[in-house]
Amino acid sequence: MKRHLAAFLLPALVLSPIAGAEPAYVTTRVLSFELANQLAVESAQACRKQGYQVTASVVDRNSKLLAVARDPLAGTHTIDVSRLKAQTAASFQTSTLDMQEGDFDNLRFAPEVLLIGGGVPVRIGGHFYGAVGISGAPAKKITGDVDDECARAGIETIREAIEFAE
Repeated sequence: MKRHLAAFLLPALVLSPIAGAEPAYVTTRVLSFELANQLAVESAQACRKQGYQVTASVVDRNSKLLAVARDPLAGTHTIDVSRLKAQTAASFQTSTLDMQEGDFDNLRFAPEVLLIGGGVPVRIGGHFYGAVGISGAPAKKITGDVDDECARAGIETIREAIEFAE
């Protein structure tokens, strides 16, 4: 009798929807081509207004490159450094300036992780879109602090477009 009951209940449990089950897929938000490029350009412009030649890289939430804006006078090393800052900020959803000052020494030698200020997550309206990384500006107080300021200024230029799109 127990076998017959188990034979009946097992398929019923497997085939029936579970109350409160998670959906079969998730949705994400990704910056459009236009906004990603605007973010890169505006972030680089924020540094240029201070007299610094930088590169700005924008990555999606999976740390994949979306846009790059490089001042013609920025060093070529700033291309890879800005990308790594953005990838690190996106991966950990934390600014690299906070990580640089925090207790993240165990990640110092992790591949594709750069714990230098200038990478800032793009989080608007409670949604995470990716990150922007800046490289090339000198420090005022701590390495990467000006890069961080420029990244945040760039994010502010696209904030309204995203908030009104919702």
